[in-house]
Amino acid sequence: MSVRYLLGRVGLALLSLWGVTVLAFVVLRVIPGDPALLMAPVGASQADIAEIRAQFGLSGPIWLQYVAWVWGTVRGRFGKSLWLQQDAIRVILERLPATLEVALAALVLAVAGGILLGVLSVLWRRTWFESATLGAGTLGLSIPNFIWGLLFIVFFGALLRWLPISGRIAPDFDIAPLTGFLLVDTLLRRDPGAFGSVFAHLILPAAALALPLLAVVFRAVRSDLLTAVQEEYIVMERMKGLGELRIIFWRALKNALIPTTTLVGVQFGFLIGGTVLIEAIFSWPGIGQLTLAAFQYRDFPLIQGIVVVYAVTVILANFLVDLAYAFLNPRVRYA
Repeated sequence: MSVRYLLGRVGLALLSLWGVTVLAFVVLRVIPGDPALLMAPVGASQADIAEIRAQFGLSGPIWLQYVAWVWGTVRGRFGKSLWLQQDAIRVILERLPATLEVALAALVLAVAGGILLGVLSVLWRRTWFESATLGAGTLGLSIPNFIWGLLFIVFFGALLRWLPISGRIAPDFDIAPLTGFLLVDTLLRRDPGAFGSVFAHLILPAAALALPLLAVVFRAVRSDLLTAVQEEYIVMERMKGLGELRIIFWRALKNALIPTTTLVGVQFGFLIGGTVLIEAIFSWPGIGQLTLAAFQYRDFPLIQGIVVVYAVTVILANFLVDLAYAFLNPRVRYA
């Protein structure tokens, strides 16, 4: 991979982040409503309200407010939450591991499941398995993740009572956070009971979040594999006597994963965005629930901080996807 390619991707990432900050800042200030009025006590005078605006950086020209906010953000200061009266960055970072945990679990499930089903549907094409996976893929695409979440709660939680439907861990366990990722924390503390509880609580929200993406990955892998197995180099491998399983896994799959890698990077943003509703449905204490509450209270510093953290997460994920793409495609690696 050339330095020019790497610098170009970093430049695009910074440009995207700047665009997101401008959009979030302007939109929050043009929509109706004044958070200073919500914070002001009953009977507050105009001078009191003006003082609240000045205290939280809500006074002055909008461009000056933006410059002050960007300067504080660069120094790691997102401002003070209007609602919680705490540093916004501290509140966000406390909730971030919960959101990343369910998002990463969903991503692993979607990518692994989609690739496996895609490969098997090509290996067993023109059989009942191919028809079944195509039908399941269409179903997964046609139902949003929050509907899957509600169905899982009713079926696995209320009817069968197999899995918990709210929270991250049973109230019987008291795990002091080390990393904020409870799966990791319970492993580090060597507490198998707590680990099992965290894992059980993670299954339903991660599965609901993963199913639409799994269907997308499955269809992409299957389509690209069907194209790859018709290429001349694959025909030559068959003429050499190599088995179909080895040809697909060791020859065709790597080329088929190149467009799928790009697709996963694009879809990761939608996956992160989907955590807002999934967290609300499963009472998952992450950034999603915090976002809903911040909008309810028109907490500008908190909302802006959440937008920046979401943007950085998605941009970083896409940057890693670009690196993976360069690894899979030598033409990009040395461009």
